[in-house]
Amino acid sequence: MGFVLAVLIISFLVNSSTIIPFINLLYKLKFKRQPQVTIDALNRPTPIFDAYHSQKAGIPIGGGFLLILTTTLLFLLTFPVLYFFWIPITSIYANIIVEIKILLFTFISFGLIGLYDDIKKIFFGKKEHFFGLKLRHKLILEIIISLLISFWLFNELKISIINIPFFGVWQVGVFYVIFSTFVIISFANAFNITDGLDGLATGVLLICLIAFWVISNSILDTPLTLFIAIWLGGLIAFLYFNIYPARIFLGDVGALSFGATLSVIGLLLGKSFSLIIIGGIFVLEILTSLIQLLSKKYTGKKIMRVAPLHLWLQEKGWHESTIVFRAWLATLVLAMIGLWLAFIS
Repeated sequence: MGFVLAVLIISFLVNSSTIIPFINLLYKLKFKRQPQVTIDALNRPTPIFDAYHSQKAGIPIGGGFLLILTTTLLFLLTFPVLYFFWIPITSIYANIIVEIKILLFTFISFGLIGLYDDIKKIFFGKKEHFFGLKLRHKLILEIIISLLISFWLFNELKISIINIPFFGVWQVGVFYVIFSTFVIISFANAFNITDGLDGLATGVLLICLIAFWVISNSILDTPLTLFIAIWLGGLIAFLYFNIYPARIFLGDVGALSFGATLSVIGLLLGKSFSLIIIGGIFVLEILTSLIQLLSKKYTGKKIMRVAPLHLWLQEKGWHESTIVFRAWLATLVLAMIGLWLAFIS
């Protein structure tokens, strides 16, 4: 545990020392939020969203890129150190290399999709096309990558069960590929939707990861424990600059990557049910958006005046910081419940 905490501290120091130069670099590259009218999934303007978020124009985005880079490099560098000091590497899986491959592939591949999305929005504005891709093509890419990850989980790590507390273990066979694909895509986009207020998604993720860190450490899964520790160190450093008023945003490069990777960690630990509970804020955010979208599309009426949930609360008069802090508190409670369910199942 001492080595893991040391790695977390090193990650925090590395990210703390690089984030300000990185913010300055983003300003030079003009990689920042643009003042423009936002369009929703049905190609309609979103005046309520713009009313609350227009002041965020000009703030750099792309902080997720730095965290992906530092977390990946530090994670890979820890293994030679472990071998040098003869520190044992243990895992719940026989093939540790595959576990590491799945983690890093998810982390980087979804980040690349998000980076494409950021570049498109910043430098190409409202144009529908960028290198011939549209929104639905981006979703297809997410599905293809998620299917590949799910196939690795099923075929190479032999995961084919869903553990539901109080109901036992369900053997679902090849249908696990469909289930995990749905989970990965859902959490990737749920995180992206949640990342709308300063510090909201990052703070919620921080609490979720601490919960999964407890689980991975309890089962002595070295790769997961180290990866989460390094990621946490970077998130703590980033959150300092991301809380209200934010000086930098994750961007889609971070949002898609972090949401997908959180879900894969839950799947690797065999705690998909706990994932839904611990990540309940993400689930609630995407559900409110989905219900609103389907209602407008098929009935022509809105269930809520505006979605997702955090924007609805803003419209109701809640201050941005109030929403964020209460979401963090709610996640703390959900994390305790999720941990309890994880350890009794």
